[in-house]
Amino acid sequence: MDIKELFKESYIGKDVTICGWIKNHRKQAKFGFIDLFDGTYFKSVQIVYTDENSNFEEIQKILIGSSIEVTGKVVESEGSQDFEIKADKITVLGECDETYPIQPKRHTREFLRTIAHLRPRTNLFNAIFRIRSVTSFAIHEYFQNNGFIYFHAPIITASDCEGAGNMFQVTTLDLDKLNKKPDYKEDFFGKKSSLTVSGQLEAETFALAYKKVYTFGPTFRAENSNTKTHASEFWMIEPEMAFCDLDDDMKVMEEMLKYVVKAVLDRCPYEMQFLDNFVQKGLIQKLENLINSTFTKITHKEVIDILKKADIKWEFNPEYGEDIAKEHEKYITEYFNGPVFVFNWPKDIKAFYMKLNDDNKTVAAVDLLVPEAGELIGGSQREENYDKLIKRMKELNLNTEEMSWYLDLRKYGSVIHSGFGMGFERLLIYLTGVDNIRDVIPYPRTPNNCDF
Repeated sequence: MDIKELFKESYIGKDVTICGWIKNHRKQAKFGFIDLFDGTYFKSVQIVYTDENSNFEEIQKILIGSSIEVTGKVVESEGSQDFEIKADKITVLGECDETYPIQPKRHTREFLRTIAHLRPRTNLFNAIFRIRSVTSFAIHEYFQNNGFIYFHAPIITASDCEGAGNMFQVTTLDLDKLNKKPDYKEDFFGKKSSLTVSGQLEAETFALAYKKVYTFGPTFRAENSNTKTHASEFWMIEPEMAFCDLDDDMKVMEEMLKYVVKAVLDRCPYEMQFLDNFVQKGLIQKLENLINSTFTKITHKEVIDILKKADIKWEFNPEYGEDIAKEHEKYITEYFNGPVFVFNWPKDIKAFYMKLNDDNKTVAAVDLLVPEAGELIGGSQREENYDKLIKRMKELNLNTEEMSWYLDLRKYGSVIHSGFGMGFERLLIYLTGVDNIRDVIPYPRTPNNCDF
């Protein structure tokens, strides 16, 4: 029987058998208590045994971390638990010695990262990774319920969607032995290839066949960054929608985000309460406020106007035509007391594929800013005009021949279309209150770190 079942209906007075791992073991002269968890539920079950058990002395020697099988009767608890199991028989399935690093005391997150293979057994990471699973399912659920096709974008690519250049190369060439510039014609794919930074461009090709698609998969960036919000491997959610302008794009962003946040609050009540108590006070209220908020819409120019009028000495002075800093994002969400869509960004700081507005200075791009976290989602209406896209690519010295497949979409039945991208781990940071990306992904990949 799973521990989860015990909490779903009353088993008082019934005999049960459960298996799990020992989280804590408190021993007295003639009795003892074992906190047992099996991974199916956030709460653990208290096992009570006494010296009436035939193997009492052997039971008292069982150490924390060991796996056991317990057969006994479910009884009402005299303590804070809803119930407990009075053990008739306890059998050791897998022993654990005193070197087991997760003892019942406070461990730092930095230490737990060094034992990433064991940290899901702690309350914090048990909560985080269950929420990760529930959030993932809710994202798929939202898109599947709304007519989207799940598209698997390629992980190996020859195109750089973001133009950042910080990509991991994929090659079969022995680069250490080459004394000259590599000849990629001799490589496996016959050209320079890399791990993808985004599935957007490929997703656009399917959106112009299925109308609404989404990707949800791993992406990679080779930035040598050690900040709390950067990792070399992370997951992205990227929907693409045909016959969809920027206003429609923003509607989907808001609807999807509210759906997912509500699903997590509804399906992970104990995990969220734990995080609210021990990680970020007011976390649940913050998320409930988002669900009940009306999202503000404001242009980039209007944002700069507000920032320039603010009686604040900024670390980074806000300027027209430039990006906004974290401090600016925080101020704007506080100014409007809720989430804010910032749209119509200067074209010179945005990607080549974004639709040029009539002013010829801005593009139909949007960032969603949320309280406390800042930018959570970024999207745009894509340029559907062939001539305008060609012109923009040439301005940026992009190879139009290599991108001919992408340009074909503008030649063969082009339509207005839009999409957005949301970093999955960035969403999880917001949902859990845990402020480091290394703690919301099972095995983080960062500079000088590829353990496990």
